[in-house]
Amino acid sequence: MHRFYVFPEDMEKDKATIKNEEFKHLSKVLRLNTGDKIGIFDGTGWEYEGVIASIREKEALIHIEGSCLSPTESPLQLTLAQGLPKGDKMETIIQKNTEVGIHSIVPLELERSVVRLEGKKKIDRAKRWQKIAVEAAKQCRRAFIPPVHALQTLHVFLENLPQDRVLLIPWEEGGTPLKQVLQNKEKYSKISKPVYILIGPEGGLDKKEVEKAQEYGGIPVSLGPRIMRTETAGLVAAAVVMYHWGDLG
Repeated sequence: MHRFYVFPEDMEKDKATIKNEEFKHLSKVLRLNTGDKIGIFDGTGWEYEGVIASIREKEALIHIEGSCLSPTESPLQLTLAQGLPKGDKMETIIQKNTEVGIHSIVPLELERSVVRLEGKKKIDRAKRWQKIAVEAAKQCRRAFIPPVHALQTLHVFLENLPQDRVLLIPWEEGGTPLKQVLQNKEKYSKISKPVYILIGPEGGLDKKEVEKAQEYGGIPVSLGPRIMRTETAGLVAAAVVMYHWGDLG
């Protein structure tokens, strides 16, 4: 069954409206017709089954026949705070972490970030990143779309952290082995709080940034003896944490 993303505002009690790129895919690429059954997700964790009731010039009206909460979401609320990398690496980071099961992504402007986004470029890049998250969620059959938050400074990110959470800082210059932190049964026998992973850009986190994060309870951790690229480190850390505390594996 073909599956489509519908904005929550285009969902009603027993009907949905498919528009824009999803409508083009339905009508022009797949050439579906009235009466065909399809699947829908709204990005909030709900899945729907429906039938195409009508196809208009720029939209398709869907009659909803059933709904359920998706079983594909992890019980772990895991956020990746990623230092802004060069080129299109951020797109890969968003795509792959969405597949792993990340809950949200926070792009950060850090001391060693080479790229600086301003004005229209910042807005356009944010739209592009969210679109990548939508496409990745659709591909891996998630019903929840991880929000890609606005690009922000480390200070803003730390100030907005919830009171009760875990903040892990993979750092190539040293830290407690991640395995040891995860296996600390006194503190984390059963994790029920949000978990955040802070990753630096190319060149890593500056020592002062790590110290600042530690003031907010951040835990510097080591991912092992090998130095990983920025697009690798966050994904590896997320996968390990999701395996230990989430539903991966």
